[in-house]
Amino acid sequence: MRTWFWTIVVVAAAVALALVLRDHSGNVVIVAQPWRIELSLTLAVLLLITSFAILYFLLRVFSWVGDRPERFRSWRLRRSVRRDQESLESGWINVLEGKYVNADKDFSRVVNRTRSEKRKVLASLASADANHHLGEYGQRDKALEIAKQAAGEDLRLREAWAIVAAEMYLDQNRPQDALALLQPLQDASSRYLHATRLLLRAHRQLRNYDRVYDLTRLLLRRGVIEKDEALQLIEMSAAARLHTAGASGFKAIWGDLRSEERSLPDIALAAAGIQTAEGNHDEASRILEAAISVQPDPRLLSAYSQCPPQHVSRRLAKAEEWLKRHPDDPALLAAMGNLCLTGQLWGPGERYLKRSMVLRSDMRIHALLGNLYDSLGRPEDAMKHWRLAAGVVGVLPVLPRNRHLPAADMTRDPTLIDVALAEEIPAADPALEVPIAASAVDYVVEDATSDAAAKPPAAPKANKVKSPGSDHDGLDEYFDSAPIPGVDLSQTSDGPRRER
Repeated sequence: MRTWFWTIVVVAAAVALALVLRDHSGNVVIVAQPWRIELSLTLAVLLLITSFAILYFLLRVFSWVGDRPERFRSWRLRRSVRRDQESLESGWINVLEGKYVNADKDFSRVVNRTRSEKRKVLASLASADANHHLGEYGQRDKALEIAKQAAGEDLRLREAWAIVAAEMYLDQNRPQDALALLQPLQDASSRYLHATRLLLRAHRQLRNYDRVYDLTRLLLRRGVIEKDEALQLIEMSAAARLHTAGASGFKAIWGDLRSEERSLPDIALAAAGIQTAEGNHDEASRILEAAISVQPDPRLLSAYSQCPPQHVSRRLAKAEEWLKRHPDDPALLAAMGNLCLTGQLWGPGERYLKRSMVLRSDMRIHALLGNLYDSLGRPEDAMKHWRLAAGVVGVLPVLPRNRHLPAADMTRDPTLIDVALAEEIPAADPALEVPIAASAVDYVVEDATSDAAAKPPAAPKANKVKSPGSDHDGLDEYFDSAPIPGVDLSQTSDGPRRER
């Protein structure tokens, strides 16, 4: 629009000048002794305009020639900046694609040729990150040193270098080095939220649970960390603090916790353990009951079922209230069975344990049933369940040290005993078979003459030394023949024993 406007103005001025010159046909006389120049008005105006145009053009040429070195330097600078930006962009694309070797080449090119200290710092830190992913820690440390020197006294660049270096040290499990870089930032200001998260990682690796607890609360207040993650960290750190403080520091730590945090399983177990050790069973009961009411964790139920006989009736009544809300909880039924065994309530204990076994048949239930039947004077039933509980250990083979156990198939967990299969096996048969974990099949020797499940290779028999009148031949055979560490049994029992 502006171009059209000035074009119209120039055309109008030319038309007006032509009309003026046509009506004024005078002459212009220039006298310069001894010369006298006489021109028409039209020619004089045209010569004046032409002279102005030529002079303007010459001045522009002289100005361009005079500014040429500066213009050339500016052009080179713009080309250098454009090259650095292209290399940085290419390098970061390679980092995102996982092509760390190509990324390191791009960043190294920027470091070697750039004239900007900021771009040199950024390229060096990016190169260090690429080498860190490649596991080239020597090259990474060289790149970090270049970035540190290029940062100089620039505060922002120094902070960026410290945070990047600390994160790499934490990945390499060097929390002390990371702590030395991050702690000054945290002391200067708590607004460095990413640095605070890295500081939390460093203290977790160092097991400084007091600092983990404080930093988690700080990040939770700032909204930087999710609540679920924060609760996990608070649970872990507070439980460790309780274990470390013991009864002397229990009150201060417990009073600092919120009600929802006191109900977390690890915290409740640690607090209840301290109170139980001090003999405060009622306080331990209240702590566990509050946590179980929120979440009936099996560990909490197991701890709740362990108490002196005088506390059984109260805890059993509370457990019956929970059973109304969770009638199919095998851990709760097992805990109630254990309470009944402690209080010598054999009938209810058997019912609870059998109900739990129907829902989940594991070693612990069979061990408790064995104890119950042994107390009732039913040795055959007790031995049956004890064998089912202890037989799992016998089917797990001894693995060679140079082999790794494959991924476990939990669908055939050896701790889960098939009760229907166990009932088909005679109770008097000492060779009870139990299911074998699918992950251990490769380690069991197949029997070529049988299509049944494979059995583990039998251990070499030791020389049998039977004590007269003993009814436990197997135990005597083991304890009489097992080697004693540090003692040479090659000599006779009458001779002196020589220590190795």
